[in-house]
Amino acid sequence: MDTEQIVKTVLDSAFCVHTALGPGLLENVYHCCLVDELRSRGLDVQSEVAVPVVYKDKKIPLAYRADIVVCGKVLIEMKAVAGFSEIHTAQIINYMRLGNFEAGLLLNFNVSHLKQGVRRFFRKQKNVVAEP
Repeated sequence: MDTEQIVKTVLDSAFCVHTALGPGLLENVYHCCLVDELRSRGLDVQSEVAVPVVYKDKKIPLAYRADIVVCGKVLIEMKAVAGFSEIHTAQIINYMRLGNFEAGLLLNFNVSHLKQGVRRFFRKQKNVVAEP
């Protein structure tokens, strides 16, 4: 499955979870349900994946844990917050760079309509860019 198709499947799954549960729950609830939904669709899903950080040529193995990684290509960063902040964007861009992920989805489930809580990011050569 190509990266774009994985992203579409993840978004469809996230919309299913949000429609069933609505806003107002803890992030962990949405996380568990999304992992289950993605696996039920036959995708290779890893949860809480250790992503090492290299600092001054030293590998710091457990510096960061990715919320969800799908098919080794797509990073999902989960939130259940009042709204996105600049730090959320900085986090996913750095996490994508550190893990060399092709695409990233920043998902905030604490919104009335999930469409308001979706930000997409894609790797363009060496840079990570947000989709408009």
